[in-house]
Amino acid sequence: MNDTVLDARDAISGSLASCFVTIDGSRYKFLQMTEFSATYKPNIVDVPILGRVNKGHKTVGGTGEFSGKAHYNQSVLRRVMKTYQDTGYMPELEIQIENEDPSAAVGRQSTILKGCLLDSVVVAKFAAGENLLDEELSGTFDKFELPETFDELEGMR
Repeated sequence: MNDTVLDARDAISGSLASCFVTIDGSRYKFLQMTEFSATYKPNIVDVPILGRVNKGHKTVGGTGEFSGKAHYNQSVLRRVMKTYQDTGYMPELEIQIENEDPSAAVGRQSTILKGCLLDSVVVAKFAAGENLLDEELSGTFDKFELPETFDELEGMR
């Protein structure tokens, strides 16, 4: 039996991430983000097979989606929607997320989402009695890149 276990320092601190958004060549460090998640889901279809009771499965494409939460203190994304409303042109975004915790042995991972489109954007907001205003963000992406990936921890193999 392998007695190697995870060193607690190798769990990545979520608050040490960085988020950058590029829109039409302008790059922004999105300090406002408090949560972010991107998922890629392959489309899996059933494949009927003659002579078998069970169907097989095959991947035929995929879909990328992201969601997040941010402090309500920027107008960059509202300007993207204003451009779309006024011209019919929806600027695509590139979103880069970097995860690096200096106390962890895994190093750094950098993920770049390409061809991002926003599903919706809050254009105005207030909430009497609230201490802080935040907003939900969501959208789709066409593909992702991993220019940097976490190192494998000792004991994983």
